[in-house]
Order: sequence, then C-alpha cells, then structure tokens
Amino acid sequence: MRRRLDIAMSLVGSPPVIFLDEPTTGLDPQARLEVWATVRTLAENGTTVLLTTQYLDEAEQLADRIAILHQGRIIVEDTLEGLKKLLPPAEVTYVEKQPSLEDVFLALTGETDADRSKGTRP
Repeated sequence: MRRRLDIAMSLVGSPPVIFLDEPTTGLDPQARLEVWATVRTLAENGTTVLLTTQYLDEAEQLADRIAILHQGRIIVEDTLEGLKKLLPPAEVTYVEKQPSLEDVFLALTGETDADRSKGTRP
C-alpha cells in the first residue's frame, strides 16, 4: 500500500517527467501489473518516465531505452532490440513450459493471459 501511495503522490500535478525507483518492489503480482499499466499510460500521454529496476522483465516490458549499470557505471545504453543484437542469433529449441507460481496465482485470482500482456486487470 505504501508503494502505491508513493506512486500516486508523485503524479500530483501531472509532471512532465517522473522518476520511479523500483516501483514494483514488494508488490504482489496483480499490483505489479497495475503499476505497469500506469507507467504505460503515463508514457502514452507524453510523460517521460525514468524507471530503475532490478527486474529485467520489467525493463523489457516498459522501456523504450535501457541503460545497464554494472559496478556503478553505465556499460551500455540502447533499445531492447539494439541490446539483443549484441548477442549471437537465437537458437530454436523445444522447451516444455510448465506454469509458474505466478501463473497459478494469477489464474486463481482471475487474471487472464490477455490482461497480463496488456498490464490490465479484468
């Protein structure tokens, strides 16, 4: 609840730039998706969002540009596509995917795959 209040307070006055320092740390999966949806809406409406996170999936979902820090220094900064080009091409392999605990939680609480991909709730 405290994390949500911090985010709401930072939005007072519709600032053109907002800094979010690990906004989803400690949130349950549904609240995390709500924060993601809020960040997307802010960006779509023209707000510049500077976000720090240790959750790389969060950066993949939300960021237009990504800076990777290592030992206190930015070692690379680019788009997700640009960063992926730094690695060899992907290999195609067959992997049987089992549901994660997050999949189970969200299924039991009423989230759908479509809601999760959009960052919205039913």
